[in-house]
Amino acid sequence: MTYDPATANPLFGNPLHSRADVEKGLRDLFDPLLPYFSQGGARVRLDGAGAHFDRAAADLEGFARPLWGLTPLAAGGADFEHWELYRQGLANGTDPEHPEYWGQVNSTDQRMVELAAIGFTMRMVPHLVWEPLPQEAKDNMAAYLKHARQFDYAHNNWKFFRILVDLGLAECGVDFDRSLTEQYLEELDGFYLGDGWYRDGNVRRIDHYIPFAMHFYGLIYAKLARGDEKRAAAYKERAALFAKDIQHWFDEDGGTLAFGRSLTYRFACGGFWGALAFADLEALPWGKIKGYFLRHLRWWADKPIAHGNGVLSIGYGYPNLFMSESYNSAGSPYWALKAFLPLALPADHPFWTAEEEAAGFDAKPVPLKHPGMVMQHSPGNVVALSSGQQNWQMRHGTEKYAKFAYSSRYGFSVEVDERSYHQGAFDGALALSDDGRHYRVRETNETAQIAENCLFACWKPWSDVTVETWLVPAHHWHIRVHRITTPRALHGTEGGFAIARADLNADTYLDAPGRGEARSATDVSAILDLRGQREGRAFRALPNSNLVVSKTIVPQLRGDIPAGTTVLVTAAMALPAGEEADKALANPPHAPDLAALEALFAREGIDVSAILVPERF
Repeated sequence: MTYDPATANPLFGNPLHSRADVEKGLRDLFDPLLPYFSQGGARVRLDGAGAHFDRAAADLEGFARPLWGLTPLAAGGADFEHWELYRQGLANGTDPEHPEYWGQVNSTDQRMVELAAIGFTMRMVPHLVWEPLPQEAKDNMAAYLKHARQFDYAHNNWKFFRILVDLGLAECGVDFDRSLTEQYLEELDGFYLGDGWYRDGNVRRIDHYIPFAMHFYGLIYAKLARGDEKRAAAYKERAALFAKDIQHWFDEDGGTLAFGRSLTYRFACGGFWGALAFADLEALPWGKIKGYFLRHLRWWADKPIAHGNGVLSIGYGYPNLFMSESYNSAGSPYWALKAFLPLALPADHPFWTAEEEAAGFDAKPVPLKHPGMVMQHSPGNVVALSSGQQNWQMRHGTEKYAKFAYSSRYGFSVEVDERSYHQGAFDGALALSDDGRHYRVRETNETAQIAENCLFACWKPWSDVTVETWLVPAHHWHIRVHRITTPRALHGTEGGFAIARADLNADTYLDAPGRGEARSATDVSAILDLRGQREGRAFRALPNSNLVVSKTIVPQLRGDIPAGTTVLVTAAMALPAGEEADKALANPPHAPDLAALEALFAREGIDVSAILVPERF
């Protein structure tokens, strides 16, 4: 049996240009799940991999997450032949006497997450999942949801999950304590930072949960809630502001910035554009919104994101457990179906009738104060220079949040052997070692600032070592200046961007003083020491460490750092192979004036530290 791209990605070969194409894509993504529904319809178990929660909750996840796509499909008038299977599953999963009962919620629980999709479905299509049920099943279902919603949800985007359940209960005529709804709506407002940006909880953590959770659910509420016009208007106003910024997390080909946690949800990252359409919010011209939405789906269509049976894998550009979260079960990737929300809209909606428009980005850097980033657009790619955010709580949180640079085309790498310094990828990062085996990278900042289109951070890899880092965009390049103060000698390894490596070693590598370079048939990546202090190498990273491709080459600079104060100046770039890349390589940037950078931040620096935000409620 040979590798078949069509089964390694259900979207393969789909042009994804029209509403019909998008509907077909959804059906093709769902169909491989059918053999895995349990006899009673309440559980979907896709493989034996585990998450930190119990197996019943994981099976519920596999059952419920497809509803994020199937519900809009039905609401938009399309036929779906398996609603009886879902009705059976809802009845059995909420029946305490049935062997497929999902289990009772008695505290903060993963089931709370999955019940949101059920509440959404009850609100959108009660005639399919509620009205046909016998009274006993309705009673069980209502009791299950009402019991679950009374407990405390996680203090972040989860608070929307109670609200979505409440929308469903209200639509189906079930009585419940509405004061709990209002409490969470007020608490969610406390996460709003301004200019369209939220934080996801008390920590100022800003990642894809802002578009695909905070705004996504807010726009659903704005469309579906009754009698709360003021809050609905606020959600729309915030989303309109946000759209102008978040478009810069996408490249001209539809790729999105690989940054933060939960990236196994893949094209859920495009859900924000669909939610704008669902809420009838023309935050940008409809052709622009449609373009961002469809290009993002197309970006995924040629990547091996599914197993051979067509079931979506945990991973990003390919199956990869290294990058997963502890809360990822085999059903988790189906949150990607949130992208199909605009199927709820009729074919004559202006979102669907508009002509798709190109992004039209230029090369001018775009500073984004709230996430502490400076965005750089280039052909087929967007790079974020990042001030860094703290996330010690999640697996590989440092790699997902605290690197200096992130990319849509080249993703980022997670370290797969933390006790092998000399085999680290360290793309977009500076790793320091004092024993040649273990290493430290930036995990959090003492301070972080943005000034114009430059970033500054002070971080401490050890309590007695201080690193001050300045990040400066330079057309297709970016420059990193590090001032390292250490009481003992260290060794440093600094990485550029990881690009795909050919299986037959057909790529060209350059290891030279002050320069590491890799060139493939499709891409070029380079890193330069602008002071000539370190040795360059093109390092063959350990397999399955990068999010986008399984085998990569990472240009690096390596060298000794003596005790005292040392200033390192680095330039890095990566581009698709071709004339533009050749021009960039032939015209590298010059080292900036450090004194001028310090003066800029003293004069105009705005704090963007990933600090703990005080409780507001």
